[in-house]
Amino acid sequence: MTEPNDKWLKEQVDSKEYSSKSELVNDLIRQARKQQSQIDWIKSKIEKAEKSGFTQDSKEEILSQAKTSLNG
Repeated sequence: MTEPNDKWLKEQVDSKEYSSKSELVNDLIRQARKQQSQIDWIKSKIEKAEKSGFTQDSKEEILSQAKTSLNG
């Protein structure tokens, strides 16, 4: 691990935000995985939309569906 990253991890643990560096790293990985899942969902919706053409759904319906899927 680079020195700046190690220092930042130590600061987070020292501030009692996390009990250990490994807990923090695991939390960061979970966040990254969730973010990637959301990105994958958006990509699949875009690909599906591009292939299917136009929708009859209103912008409010589309936004509601997106929020529901992302907040799962």
